[in-house]
Amino acid sequence: MNQPAPYLHWGFILISLPNLGLIAFMIALFVVALFLPFPGRARRRRSYQESDPER
Repeated sequence: MNQPAPYLHWGFILISLPNLGLIAFMIALFVVALFLPFPGRARRRRSYQESDPER
């Protein structure tokens, strides 16, 4: 913590490596959240189908 963070310089992009790691983590978390089902969604669907006799 006594020294400045290393930077990645690529063309006109200049970003510190800790910030780049944080951005990559946030994007990965977003992608995982897109594909994981909502908690309880299957349970609600099952209880809805059981309570509807026409289905």
